[in-house]
Amino acid sequence: MHPAAHVAPGAQIGAGCHIGPGCIVSAEAVLEPGVELMAHVVVDGRVRIGAGAKVFPFATIGLPPQDLKYKGEPTGVVIGPRTQIREHVTIHRGSTGGEGMTRIGADCLLMCVAHVGHDCRIGDGVIIVNKVMLAGHVEIGDFALIQGGAAVQQFVRIGRMAMVAGMSGVERNVLPYSRVKGFRAKHAGLNAIGMRRRLGLTKEQVVVVARAVHDLYRQGRPEETAVALLPAYAGNELVEEILGFARNRGRHGLVPFGRWSDEEDGGEGS
Repeated sequence: MHPAAHVAPGAQIGAGCHIGPGCIVSAEAVLEPGVELMAHVVVDGRVRIGAGAKVFPFATIGLPPQDLKYKGEPTGVVIGPRTQIREHVTIHRGSTGGEGMTRIGADCLLMCVAHVGHDCRIGDGVIIVNKVMLAGHVEIGDFALIQGGAAVQQFVRIGRMAMVAGMSGVERNVLPYSRVKGFRAKHAGLNAIGMRRRLGLTKEQVVVVARAVHDLYRQGRPEETAVALLPAYAGNELVEEILGFARNRGRHGLVPFGRWSDEEDGGEGS
């Protein structure tokens, strides 16, 4: 621990941690073995940072949520192992309006100046690029990619391995394995390259999934259509995952279908 750092009595610091100059660590914080806080990092309140995670200068973790209903309740943040949090990232603690915890999974990368609002739940292997803004209660599935400057409305769900294009505004839920883009984000195809690379799918298998997504949107009421489509794609785990996601409407429906749907078998992979 650098002599210019301040670690409050009661903080639990694991073996091999490095706490650089100007860092402030609260009494309720838990740093698991090998965590590195480079310099001028603030860890406030009930925060647990997983083993081997690395936090770059001027990031803040666990400060109170930007929620006028919050009255100082004992909420917190949990960050998974080996996650990297770059410069000026802000991660706010949970609120009583959610489960009380903001959660970020293992092996994630949060790039500079990204914001993670209260009660967000982010899966493993997620990449959040510079200046992304996540409002409260956003859910992001494993290995999703949110590109630079995108803004995600509160309570929106983004499925596993989905891709959100830079500068997009996401007001509705994003299907697993899909790509969305636009000032008001619309469905723009599948993350086909990512599906082939990470899941080992053939192009023909990806086309089946693409056809299911077309069928899902064709009737105009995808939450209801998903139920009717299940028998036709029974046994296809990816399609069943997509249809199950579509059925769980939550507070928002799905992003609308875009005019660029002819790109269904293209796109960039993560």
